[in-house]
Amino acid sequence: MTVPPICDYEGSRYRTEFWVPERAYEDGAERAALRALLPPTGRLLVEIGAGFGRLADLYGGYERVVLLDYARSQLQDARERLGEAGPGGRPRYTYVLGDFYRLPFAPGLFDAVVMVRTLHHAADAPAVLRNISGILAPGGVFVLEFASKRHLKAIFRYVLRRQSWSPFDPQPVEFVPLNYDFHPAWIRRHLEECGLRVTRIRTVSHFRVGFLKRTVPTGLLVFLDRLLQPTGALWQLTPSVFVRAAAPADRPPAPPGSFFRCTACGSLLLVDEGDRLICTDCGTAFPFQDGLYDFRGGER
Repeated sequence: MTVPPICDYEGSRYRTEFWVPERAYEDGAERAALRALLPPTGRLLVEIGAGFGRLADLYGGYERVVLLDYARSQLQDARERLGEAGPGGRPRYTYVLGDFYRLPFAPGLFDAVVMVRTLHHAADAPAVLRNISGILAPGGVFVLEFASKRHLKAIFRYVLRRQSWSPFDPQPVEFVPLNYDFHPAWIRRHLEECGLRVTRIRTVSHFRVGFLKRTVPTGLLVFLDRLLQPTGALWQLTPSVFVRAAAPADRPPAPPGSFFRCTACGSLLLVDEGDRLICTDCGTAFPFQDGLYDFRGGER
């Protein structure tokens, strides 16, 4: 399988240098949208592109949470901050190294999938959406955030001829290498082609302007943003859009007892040998080290 290029945050100071106080407004607005769209309780949830676990505290109603990211340093940060056990010492968090083109999970497994600030790194976004659709349980919910190309600032720049690409063109635009903006209608079409029904849309970051973030209290901006987010049902003109989509209720669930899937051959028969998982069909081994399952490659 040929995999498109992966945007790797390995070694980056994403938590300490990107999520600085200047982005407290974006963090608060995104949390408000996720709270509004994500079912509050469930059995099993996975966040794809979880990074250092910024949003993990919002998943308290789920029995088990899987955090997947490609960068080991990001997941190590998450594990140090969150640990593994939940109430009563039961396993709560599972940390998985992998990419969104080769998801290492059984089909029909998850009650909920969350992906925030991640799709914009997908060179083949339709493939990513198909893969996510495949791991959703019957009636499962997918909460997706994507960077929108049809926002007011882009429209003004285009009208004033300060940018070459049109915000009205439905095709994605790669504005810098491995960073893509998507048209809302394009996203909706591809979700529906994957068999996912869009049920709710919220627009986010209405006030992502440096002057406003410097002069208006963050709490007030988040409050106003939360009031405006439901207008996403009518129009989408913000740089960030959240979508809730549902899988069909009549699809088959994951086979009993299955969880991980071999990314080399697709088998669900993996044997746990303590320091690695081994696929009994093709012999590929996936390391387990420092509390992290590594599905980025595999060894034979």
